[in-house]
Amino acid sequence: MGSLADNNNTKMLSETQNHAIPLLSPYNMGKFQLSHRVALAPVTRRRALDSLPQQPAILYYSQRASKGGLLISEATVVSEIGGFIDTPGIWTKQQVEAWRPIVEAVHAKGGIFFCQLCHVGRAATENTMLRGQAPISSTNKLLSPQLRPDGLGFSHFFPPRQLSTSEIPQSVDEFRLAARNAIEAGFDGVEIHGAHGYLLEQFMKDQVNDRTDEYGGSLENRSRFTLEVVEAVTKEIGADKVGIRLSPFAEYMESGDSDPEALALYMAESLNRYGILYCHVIEPRMKTLSEKRESPYCLLPMRKAFNGTFIVAGGYDREEGNLRVAENYADVIAYGRLFLANPDLPRRFELDAPLNKFNRDTVSIHDPLLGYTDYPFLENGTT
Repeated sequence: MGSLADNNNTKMLSETQNHAIPLLSPYNMGKFQLSHRVALAPVTRRRALDSLPQQPAILYYSQRASKGGLLISEATVVSEIGGFIDTPGIWTKQQVEAWRPIVEAVHAKGGIFFCQLCHVGRAATENTMLRGQAPISSTNKLLSPQLRPDGLGFSHFFPPRQLSTSEIPQSVDEFRLAARNAIEAGFDGVEIHGAHGYLLEQFMKDQVNDRTDEYGGSLENRSRFTLEVVEAVTKEIGADKVGIRLSPFAEYMESGDSDPEALALYMAESLNRYGILYCHVIEPRMKTLSEKRESPYCLLPMRKAFNGTFIVAGGYDREEGNLRVAENYADVIAYGRLFLANPDLPRRFELDAPLNKFNRDTVSIHDPLLGYTDYPFLENGTT
């Protein structure tokens, strides 16, 4: 009996200590009860084959799962011309079945798993042209070569084809069907990728969008496509299972805007009409993909305007994450690099333990294990 009492006392002490660490405090995200505020950010890993996630992904995601912890999948493509090479898709039944054991493994650990739905638009590369089609976008403007996220050379692009007004409903429907497929695969919800200079942001940002129809020109028109996707996905699977990622202040993939503050606030207020679960936003200091810079902007106006859960990402460490949660700047902090390198990141934050160093060179290589499932855990380097 004494042993049981000691265990209970230890558990109570641990819970009390965790509540004193803002990142480890519980939070109700709609119907989802999070046990902590440390989310896995969506990071492209390029370990898929023929648009199918492979078996090592089962271990990769389950390693990072914890009871009541939120994981957001890597960008998962909604169309055969919507992604990079070696990225997974969710537009076919075969892809649904490939995702199913991955989702089951996360759920077995008690994790909450959202699928990020993505279409990269004019940023599509090799696999697009192999299918004999041009990339699609809001524009015909060619994207110049971009340094790869892993720093290993440049990605080159092909001239995009501007979507006609009559074609846009088909693209909206691709997101809707992908959302249905994600739920069929067992995911708890979906995150619409409206960031990083990909298709939806190519419509939202005036540096890219040069249209003269109802999807171009004014802020309202440029935001129309994204909001139509939100509406379609929400109607398909329910607003309580829908989030969105935005990067209004960033200039990824040559997608800047002349008035990012106005865009940020308009999107936050407009999303309230659909009652979606969360809004996940990139910090303004991450103007480019991997470099933190000083910025005159902050996300507080968006935070105040949006009614749902507010998730932020962009170069956070333990100390700043705790501060942002404590001051109610954000509800949840999404970690990419730190979570890739530390599969037990919430535990390390709890103990304030040393962190594994992130290896940029192995982020998107084809090796099924190196830099993917081989980062060590605190105790013995195994799951």
